[in-house]
Amino acid sequence: MSRTPVALVTGCLGSGKTTLIRHLLGHPGMGETAVIVNELGEIGIDHAILRRVDERTVLLASGCICCTLRGDLADELRDLVDRRDAGEVPPFRRVVVETTGLADPAPIVATLLSEPLVRHQYVLETIVTTIDAQHGLRGPESLRQAAAADLLVVTKVDLADGSSVEAEARSLNPVAEVVQVVRGDIHPDRLFDGARAACVDSTQALSAHAHDDDVHSVSIALDRPLDWLGFGVWLTMLLHARGRDILRVKGLLDIGGEGPLLVNAVQHVVHPPEHLDAWPDDDRRSRLVFIGRGFTARALERSLHAFVA
Repeated sequence: MSRTPVALVTGCLGSGKTTLIRHLLGHPGMGETAVIVNELGEIGIDHAILRRVDERTVLLASGCICCTLRGDLADELRDLVDRRDAGEVPPFRRVVVETTGLADPAPIVATLLSEPLVRHQYVLETIVTTIDAQHGLRGPESLRQAAAADLLVVTKVDLADGSSVEAEARSLNPVAEVVQVVRGDIHPDRLFDGARAACVDSTQALSAHAHDDDVHSVSIALDRPLDWLGFGVWLTMLLHARGRDILRVKGLLDIGGEGPLLVNAVQHVVHPPEHLDAWPDDDRRSRLVFIGRGFTARALERSLHAFVA
């Protein structure tokens, strides 16, 4: 049985999440898409806007799906499949989850990856984070959302020059693609491109990009194959000890096969590793990008070498 892909759309309050989804739902290629909207407050304004576009929209109760309503998110995802199979809702082949502007993506990702029935029925396809060109990244929630992203969407570029915000986003999260949009106008293929999962910029090796609030990205490259078991134990221990400081890990590992092993983690939540058929370029070194605070590339390299040795 094929699993239904789930796209997580997050971003600060007023950054354009609903506008983006509303435009996507109007595209012919998105006709079989269910949407779960989470809002703070008793009245679901976003839900009312999206309901006019697509009756598959589902509104969770007041609260935040990344904390108090995590169980409800899992229940809603399971219920959507049951209602689809019973003919109570139209068929859908993708689910888009829109979070509140205050949501931390990591617990939501944990629900999708660790809840047994949800994991059996769904697969996390991508994390999309919207950033307002007028205000940029602001506050710790915004930094966590941007660090978790596979795709960063700079919105409202008709109202402000998006170049500085795009540069800021690239410096924070060098493993994510960055695009600029006006009023959510973007083709679905740009958001739901599976090839993006294997993208790790090898030109960032041994470099560091600083950001406000001491959040930065560093990259390390290793010239010899790694033992996956030993590396997995090291990464698990690192995230357990520093999970609040390390917001994102992404990389390609040389474990001796024809293609690399794709490693992906959001804070303390590690995606199942994925074997790729081939390397994306001629650089076959293991390379990893870490986004967070309180560490250096040298310290991470020394720790990893000491552990796997």
